[in-house]
Amino acid sequence: MSRSRINPVYHHSQRMLSDEQEQIALAKSDPRHFAPLYEKYHEQIFRYVDQRMDDHELAYDVTSQVFLKAIKNIHKFEYRGVPLGSWLYRIAKSELNQAFRNRKAKRAINIDKTHVATFMEVFSEEENDLNRKRLFHALDQLKDIDLQLIELRYFEDRPYREIGEILEIKENNAKVKTFRALEKLKQLFYKTYGNEQS
Repeated sequence: MSRSRINPVYHHSQRMLSDEQEQIALAKSDPRHFAPLYEKYHEQIFRYVDQRMDDHELAYDVTSQVFLKAIKNIHKFEYRGVPLGSWLYRIAKSELNQAFRNRKAKRAINIDKTHVATFMEVFSEEENDLNRKRLFHALDQLKDIDLQLIELRYFEDRPYREIGEILEIKENNAKVKTFRALEKLKQLFYKTYGNEQS
């Protein structure tokens, strides 16, 4: 997936942010005015949810829950200089975790060939079936927070500022934690590699 398909509306100009604030103000006064915001963000939020679970139909249900909660709680939204999308992603993260806790769905890792190739370059390894299996095995062993950081940064090409907003940490903290998560992934990858060589 290209960067522009993943988070095109995160990189708002001041004019776009201002227009969105007007739309939010209207939605706060009357929920029927939430429709343009729903249209703007639905596909992104659905993709975020769908990438992380093993049930396509349930992903639609979870996404619906995200927007129901958003409409219900739009009056609580406070503008902090970033688009509404970051707030919606936080709701989506919470709804996903609830679905996993309720065992309605299993956590899934969806990674395409482009991202496999990226990691093989980072690891200085050839892209092949065996290395792809090693990568999936290593990803599967990461703690959930580290996996989230890897997904947000390397699978979805999100800027650190947005990662920080979604995970409710500072931008610099997001950068440091993502670097550490990548180092852990490398260690797990080469540990698997070593075990298979012996």
